[in-house]
Amino acid sequence: MASPSSLELHINGSRHVLDVDPRATLLDALRETAGLTGTKKGCDQGQCGACTVHVDGERVLACLTLAAQVEGREIITVEGLAGADGTLHAVQQAFIDEDAFQCGYCTPGQIMSAVACIKEGHAGSDDEIREFMSGNLCRCGAYPHIVAAVRKAAEALA
Repeated sequence: MASPSSLELHINGSRHVLDVDPRATLLDALRETAGLTGTKKGCDQGQCGACTVHVDGERVLACLTLAAQVEGREIITVEGLAGADGTLHAVQQAFIDEDAFQCGYCTPGQIMSAVACIKEGHAGSDDEIREFMSGNLCRCGAYPHIVAAVRKAAEALA
């Protein structure tokens, strides 16, 4: 193992100084060092989307991103979406309202992608939502509910 290096990461509006292996992924730094376990480790190969977070407003797969690559950049995880008063983000609320999760394992990554889908203007139709969200896999098959949740949140945020 390489000697740990100190990184300054800006996560969910807070500054974190973390001592991590220089080869550590953002996913491992978030979960194991920063203690933010909302971001899930699924395939660890960039194929399932469970580890989706936002870096400087863009969605990224945390399992394929080195923590050192995002030093000094703004990282938002699913824990950072809710308001300071605990009010859920419109996408989080829509996922609850539309029963858009079953086991819940993929939900954080689905939510982070859904926020990007809406923000980037890809929620105009169910087909467009499905295409944009196709990088996030759900073993339980809650896809119709996920699409409904994205549509509902897009309407609420319009």
